[in-house]
Amino acid sequence: MQARLVNEPFGDPGLYLDLLFGRRAVLFDLGDLGPLSPRELLRVTDVFVSHRHMDHFVGFDRLLRLRLNRPGVIRMVGPPGLVGGIRAKLDAYAWNLLGEGSPDLTVLAAEFADDRLGPWTAFRARDAFRPSPAGDAGLEPGLVLAEDDLQVEAATLDHGLPCLAFALQERARVNVRVDGLERLGLAVGPWLNAAKSAVRRGAPDDLAVDTGGGPPMRLGDLRAAAFQVAPGQRLAYVTDAAMTPANAAAIRRLARDAHHLFIEAVFLGEDEAIARDRLHHTAARAGELAREAGARRITVFHHSPRYLDRPDLLRAEAEAAFRGGVGP
Repeated sequence: MQARLVNEPFGDPGLYLDLLFGRRAVLFDLGDLGPLSPRELLRVTDVFVSHRHMDHFVGFDRLLRLRLNRPGVIRMVGPPGLVGGIRAKLDAYAWNLLGEGSPDLTVLAAEFADDRLGPWTAFRARDAFRPSPAGDAGLEPGLVLAEDDLQVEAATLDHGLPCLAFALQERARVNVRVDGLERLGLAVGPWLNAAKSAVRRGAPDDLAVDTGGGPPMRLGDLRAAAFQVAPGQRLAYVTDAAMTPANAAAIRRLARDAHHLFIEAVFLGEDEAIARDRLHHTAARAGELAREAGARRITVFHHSPRYLDRPDLLRAEAEAAFRGGVGP
């Protein structure tokens, strides 16, 4: 997985996560998407929206514009009000030229509340984006996505309104040993993606694996000879939350042992009173939470423009707190 902020830390919040093994990408938040190329946005299959403040949701129109005449499904998850927000955006446009002959683009939206993902609502281009029920999500508490290769967890934080934080957990990390393939007489090819996916989902050793033209092999034999398996990566995304004990506890749970925590650092510690009034985190508190959660790496973002003349201070303060108060 390759993750990067959509914008520089003083820009709109957003995280682009390229799932290389799945030939797809997911987005956390929909702020200004200008830095992402059309090719990158066309890879997006899932969008996780923290809340509907403009700097987190304004990019919906750009994503829709690029996808409008292409078939496919975009799943969107957010807090209560997301479905109504999407409907309001779609209702702002006239869709009289859409019909059953239009490319079958569908936006599926669901809201996370009381620790559960609610039912899906479908907005289909062929129906001129009129909303219709699309079934229950059927996920365990705390989950907003569950697939063979990965899952995404959510937690509701307080920002004066419900604001979601997310953590993506890869099931397992599977690397291929080319020398092992060579000893087995197998060639590198697209078939490896299916084999690695089987390992990640915990398929049994006696599963017969198609080796792309070579003889079928038992998954257990292939794993032993040519795969290196390690615990999957965990990435957490936290933004727009008041500095309250309840929020802190939820963030620590969500970011536990994260390989990489992306967390807002809006104000310096010297402006903590302003941070509390605006329901945001200071850089120092962001670093402390990352350390307390056992995160391995921290990236801070969503900086207030009041620090544009000293752009490195927020990162430095967060990293110092992350290291336990040790200065740069």
